[in-house]
Amino acid sequence: MANQQASGADLAGYEPTSRPIWIEALFPLDWVALHASPVYYGFGVPRGHGEPVILVPGFLGDDRYLTEMHLWLRRIGYRSYFSGIGRNVDCPELLTQRLIMTIEQAYTDTHQPVTIVGHSLGGMLARAAAHRQADKIKQVITMGSPFRSVRAHPLVLSAANFVRSNIVRDRKQRREVTNSCFTPECSCQFVSTLREHEEQPEQPDMFQRNAIFSKCDGVVDWRSCIEDDTSLNREVTATHIGMAFNPDVYRTVGNLLAGIM
Repeated sequence: MANQQASGADLAGYEPTSRPIWIEALFPLDWVALHASPVYYGFGVPRGHGEPVILVPGFLGDDRYLTEMHLWLRRIGYRSYFSGIGRNVDCPELLTQRLIMTIEQAYTDTHQPVTIVGHSLGGMLARAAAHRQADKIKQVITMGSPFRSVRAHPLVLSAANFVRSNIVRDRKQRREVTNSCFTPECSCQFVSTLREHEEQPEQPDMFQRNAIFSKCDGVVDWRSCIEDDTSLNREVTATHIGMAFNPDVYRTVGNLLAGIM
């Protein structure tokens, strides 16, 4: 697999993965396991002390499906924020700008550096926003986020292209987008930020980053969700959708938030 940075705008550059998507039908088991686990009730995970954490939903999702994690973070002592980006189907640059507003609000409220936890495409938005607001960021944790190259199941790619093409058509009629929007030729700041970081890897980040991935992921290829530095990666056993409800993921997030590597 080519080691290249891809963005949520790179629809024409998406590559399919052969992982069977029916695996994702098992995501309710992640939810059941979560509610049966002591982790969900705050046992066996380090407690926070009011540090701000922002949760960012994945493609087609909004903040509501991250409510379980939002409430759990509050139970274990963190000040959790929803992303405020709305439904994650719009231009990634617009969504990143909305996320930056939430980062600024969380930083103003707490006077502490912010951690961003992003699921799937939400993790890519988190990374883009963090690089622009690095002085306000403590760490970025991605969950099943294909930030290396977008390799996903063909059905997911088809759905993404259908949704994006409708958005582009409507916005072109209103002259709100150009012909390069949502293509590999897009040069918006979202794409530029991610590409710049990939092209200059020798520049150290001002914040910690970690990547949570699962080899059971039925939506994206787990190999596109990991860092070159293996010490930054955390493997879990979860479906792609189920990462928002999986006890192994919650335990891992709790440890990373507490600085346990």
